[in-house]
Amino acid sequence: MTQDAAMRTESDSLGSMEIPADAYWGIHTARALANFPISQRPISVYADLVRGLAIVKQASARANRDIGVLDAERADLIDRAAQRVIDGEFHEQFVVGVIQGGAGTSTNMNANEVITNIALELAGRPKGDYGFLSPIDHTNRSQSTNDVYPTAIKVGLSLDLRSLLAELDLLRTAFLHKAAEFHDVLKIGRTQMQDAVPMTLGQEFHGFASSLGFDHQRMTENARLLYEINMGATAIGTGITTHPAYAPTVLQRLREISGLDLVTADDLVEATSDTGSFMSFSASLKRNAIKLSKICNDLRLLSSGPQAGLGEINLPAQQAGSSIMPGKVNPVIPEVVNQVAFAVAGADLTVTMAAESGQLQLNAFEPVIAHSLFQSITWMRRAMWTLRVNCVDGITANRERLGAMVGSSVGVVTALTPYIGYAAAAALAKTALLTGRNIADLVVEAGLMSRAEVDKQLSPARLSGLEAVTQTIPIVRPAENVVEGR
Repeated sequence: MTQDAAMRTESDSLGSMEIPADAYWGIHTARALANFPISQRPISVYADLVRGLAIVKQASARANRDIGVLDAERADLIDRAAQRVIDGEFHEQFVVGVIQGGAGTSTNMNANEVITNIALELAGRPKGDYGFLSPIDHTNRSQSTNDVYPTAIKVGLSLDLRSLLAELDLLRTAFLHKAAEFHDVLKIGRTQMQDAVPMTLGQEFHGFASSLGFDHQRMTENARLLYEINMGATAIGTGITTHPAYAPTVLQRLREISGLDLVTADDLVEATSDTGSFMSFSASLKRNAIKLSKICNDLRLLSSGPQAGLGEINLPAQQAGSSIMPGKVNPVIPEVVNQVAFAVAGADLTVTMAAESGQLQLNAFEPVIAHSLFQSITWMRRAMWTLRVNCVDGITANRERLGAMVGSSVGVVTALTPYIGYAAAAALAKTALLTGRNIADLVVEAGLMSRAEVDKQLSPARLSGLEAVTQTIPIVRPAENVVEGR
């Protein structure tokens, strides 16, 4: 290694290259930068992936020291350097593109080089002094990309998921608050885009909250599949170059550092080539994204209009909606969440194809799997935040419009079918549609129920199911004057 004021020279099996003197990365990273100008997105955009890499390197340094294959001085330097990365320093030095060939080797080497050069600096030595501390012989001791990279992805995803789940719970809570606010707002439910039976707007929003709560449970369950790791497998799962005590020792260290209930796979050969946990995790992300998109579809539909649509709720106005139509405001927040859901669904297909395309003892396509999963988590977290803060928290109900629609709806007659019979109810519904008259008045005029009985059964609490029916009124046969269209 040679060095001048601006550059240093590093060498590998392919030759030598000039490296910026102040760069913490080295020749292997430099070659990756030249080879993979694809995404123009460095791995540092996913902070928890970088932390996952540093956690693996720190755990390995401690394990190697514990079992006696790395001296205490070098192990301590690597440990301290990795901790600084875990704490958020030097992330800008993780520069290789997220999409790369080589099954993640470039990412692993980027981590080895950065952590090594931080450690060299801590030791008072110049960057690139690999005779004292080597990225491969020391920082990568007992490891291969093929166990480091998938383990780092799993640790990183597990860390990243925490913030997603926290945001998901905040969004669920926001819908619960709206459910409480709208608990007494009666409206007409719809099936197949047609009027159905009454419910409350609070029940509708409570349903949104419940759906998100179930997704929280599913993602938490699927995330546990990520806890099975293959550290100690090295190249293909046979553990070549490792001490027999390395795998259990590094597992213990990983559990201590990450706080995750990690376990070593029973079959390291299988685990090194398998990406099933990534597929399951991706599927749970897609499930949440699609259900969130459906909720946004409902919000857009319920707020449609405001004059010629449903107009049941008002979404907060966030920006002008048209460059030509004055006063137009569009549901831009639900729309952007819809688009995130489309991207997450596409990312899930990418993960599926990458998992299927793995061959023999290794899947070379884990970089695109990692990119797809971390991007989905990142975009979904941001989408949930903007949906909550810029939309849900500010939703209001058009109470008068909803009340008028319920009052004129023939759907309420369904609640009376146990008392007047289906045939009479159908005839009265048709009459109400043709004449525009109130169902309650028609029932009373037909002599089928008293006004008191009708009012009781058509109360908001009864119509929405919030108050159980405690007594049964015998079915009354339709009076002779109940004639369709009359």
